[in-house]
Amino acid sequence: MEKWFNVGKIVNTHGIRGEVRVISKTDFPEERYKVGNTLYLFMPGSNKPIQLKVKTHRTHKNFNLLTFEGYENINEVEKFRDGILKVPESQLGNLEEDEYYYHEIIGCLVATTRGEEIGKVTEILSPGANDVWVIKSASGKEILIPYIEDVVKKVDVKEKVILIEPMEGLLS
Repeated sequence: MEKWFNVGKIVNTHGIRGEVRVISKTDFPEERYKVGNTLYLFMPGSNKPIQLKVKTHRTHKNFNLLTFEGYENINEVEKFRDGILKVPESQLGNLEEDEYYYHEIIGCLVATTRGEEIGKVTEILSPGANDVWVIKSASGKEILIPYIEDVVKKVDVKEKVILIEPMEGLLS
């Protein structure tokens, strides 16, 4: 059975020429939304994806704006709202050393280099220069960990374990 990975969510239309606003969930928007690429749209309540070929891609404010081949106006794409854009596992490329896909990090157990268990990664935020990993502790508290060399010391995606050296005040 094919595994699917989220690359974005269509949150609205943009203009009248069939453009949609996408909140990106990928580290590689330029690659994923490249003209000619195939994306698969999963609508809420449906398991059958709609195959879409990217016709145009541009960014506007915090959104990626896409059009798809064969969908020329707002009336044809309004129904795509709230749909999730995905790619199959076969479209995932190889990463450089110390680069990871979100699905490899989410769910990992985070502990300090001294063996103190912090919690599990539940989400990844991409606010700017570096990603921020959201860790949910056993008590339910959310802790934000910047993905930088000074903090993240070891990532083992096979064992689903991440070791960190917390900066002063990071865990308080």
